[in-house]
Amino acid sequence: MPELGSIVEKVRSKNAGPFWLTVDIFCGSPEVYARVVNGLSSERVARLFRVEEATLKRFDIAVLHVVKFSLPRPAIQGTAHDRDMHGAGWAPLLAEVEIN
Repeated sequence: MPELGSIVEKVRSKNAGPFWLTVDIFCGSPEVYARVVNGLSSERVARLFRVEEATLKRFDIAVLHVVKFSLPRPAIQGTAHDRDMHGAGWAPLLAEVEIN
């Protein structure tokens, strides 16, 4: 099975304010979008990021061929416990997930 990052155009993560992170999957085509929507469950993403599935927000944006996840930051941005102030380190974790 290929890794997600090898079949999509881009996986990007960033801040969504001091309390939330967002991870965007830019699929690039309707076919890849359908593959990601059907092959990547919210449960799997929640497990990967070690958050409860109920706190993970998923947005499937068909018209843009984008799948977006938002999740609470493990530490408030900029505090002493924040290890990724810009939120960029989450994308590579998701890009390495194998997808059907």
